[in-house]
Amino acid sequence: MPQSPSSDSTYTEWRHQVRDGLAPLQNSLAPLFEETRLFRIYSSTLVPGLLQTEGYAAAVLRAVVGELPELPFDDSAAAARARVERSLIVHDPERRFVLLIEEAVLYHQLGDTEVMAAQLDYLLTGEALPSVSLGVIPTAHERAHLPQETFHVYDDDLVSVELVPAKVNITQPSEIALYLRAFEQLRSMAVYGAEARALIRKAIEGLR
Repeated sequence: MPQSPSSDSTYTEWRHQVRDGLAPLQNSLAPLFEETRLFRIYSSTLVPGLLQTEGYAAAVLRAVVGELPELPFDDSAAAARARVERSLIVHDPERRFVLLIEEAVLYHQLGDTEVMAAQLDYLLTGEALPSVSLGVIPTAHERAHLPQETFHVYDDDLVSVELVPAKVNITQPSEIALYLRAFEQLRSMAVYGAEARALIRKAIEGLR
């Protein structure tokens, strides 16, 4: 999707966001999470942060450290703990979490086999939470819509898009509407419930 910074979007390079380390960046999201009642997340690359285990989150953030020479120090372990603590919000029955992942996410190994197996097991646990809807878009089916960049929608007020050099926050209603439409298109291709669990279990079996 086109990313054209405007008065209704902010383009913030990662190198500026991590000047104080990764843990403060994780903690900075807490107010937004507290305000949001409906979370919609599409990820083509990673398990969404809301359903990450600490081991998986630490592996993800260690990889981030390697890609950002601007980081003043490696605080990936503290950042992983902060991410997991923030993610406890998925147990709040007053909120809804609609999460979509590509099936390939289940096979992108972060950390060792034990870490990945624990992460996939936790996906099964998270999928069963009453506040969570987890959809998996199968790779074996003909696609009606192309994969997209990872994006998060907070209520109907903000879209956050993760790009290689930066994060873009979008508040322009017409642009948010484009992402909501893309989300629903992707959502229509996903499988849920028993079918989603079967794909996750297949990925777990592949680790053995």
